[in-house]
Amino acid sequence: MTIQTDVAIIGGGATGAGIARDLALRGVDVSLFERGGLGGGTSGRSHGLLHSGGRYAESDPIGAEECIRESRILRDIAEGCIRETGGLFIQLESDDPEYFEEKLDACDELDIPTERISAEEAHERVPGLTEDVERAFTVPDGVIYPSRLVVANAADAREHGASIYTHAPVESVTTADDEITELHVGGELNDTVEATQVVNATGAWAETMGADLGIDVSMQPTRGVMISVEHDGLDPVLNRCRDPDDGDIIVPHDGEVVLGTTSVAVDDPDDYEEADWEIERSVDECAELIPSIADAPEVRTWWGVRPLYEPDEDERDDGRGISRGFFVIDHAERGEPANVTSVVGGKLTTYRQMAEEASDHICTKLGVNESCETDERSLYASDNPEQLDALVGEFDAVNPTDRDIVTATPPESAAD
Repeated sequence: MTIQTDVAIIGGGATGAGIARDLALRGVDVSLFERGGLGGGTSGRSHGLLHSGGRYAESDPIGAEECIRESRILRDIAEGCIRETGGLFIQLESDDPEYFEEKLDACDELDIPTERISAEEAHERVPGLTEDVERAFTVPDGVIYPSRLVVANAADAREHGASIYTHAPVESVTTADDEITELHVGGELNDTVEATQVVNATGAWAETMGADLGIDVSMQPTRGVMISVEHDGLDPVLNRCRDPDDGDIIVPHDGEVVLGTTSVAVDDPDDYEEADWEIERSVDECAELIPSIADAPEVRTWWGVRPLYEPDEDERDDGRGISRGFFVIDHAERGEPANVTSVVGGKLTTYRQMAEEASDHICTKLGVNESCETDERSLYASDNPEQLDALVGEFDAVNPTDRDIVTATPPESAAD
């Protein structure tokens, strides 16, 4: 039987689930379709940093401002999905002191709270920190558990009437009169969907999905490696205070730390090399901050693909200069199918704002005059980690970023 819905969202990462929640809270009939388990793309394969904005303060002040605002909101609405750690930007003897001052000044201009600390105090806060520290400053970084965050949004959307379909890939579409009239969904659903509006929220796969939808979305995805190693006693996130480069961040977990990351352009986000040199370089660079990491036992390694949007980029480079900002694209304005919207770019920390702006746009197209509530309403089960972990299992959202924290098993249908 054909599924009829106001909005069909393709993609079940943080952004897609966030849009489903936002629209459902506004009374819109929503159906979300994810080809695998929720969060299985970029969202669940990140280093899990809750950005303070410090990382982008001098290079992308708009993005940094979004990060500090959204990180404060997430602390209020997503208690069980985040961990308060704080963060440090650390200048080593070989790092440019002018860059340290530039970044610190940029944070101050954006009202990102900071505190200068001496090398001695940095050593007190971080046992095992290298003796090569010159100085540091604090920022309000934290850790996100993306598996919990994605399912909390999906469950909240479902509680307000949305339908969430996992293992339901969109395989083809039918168009007529410059609109998409049907989505043909395979997998466990194997059905046809009729939607008034279609949202492409597939992240790094937006270009590939766009080709199936008859739209042009120019992405420049880049891969990055994350390595989790055994290490006890690290409290704050550690950022190397230098121009962004390989191996410049260490994210604390319980009994482990996540090291990252690299940035290498890929042509296909489903098919790319996982190179040993990326692991070796990331470990070596992070060991310049904490030397014992060089010999720490490896727990697991994974790669993620960044959903970078760069329509004017002719050459594929490492992508570090591309904005981490996000874009809501109305394809009707391009002469493409008029009922399709793409949401691309962005960061896990800013997923909620991405969802809000996309939902505002979609509601305008639908003639719905309801405002966003997601910045004030707590996420479903946000104060109950055990319930969130049960939802992670239900939605098959077990992913590598937080596998050491989240206690869940995939459903039997996904495990078979």
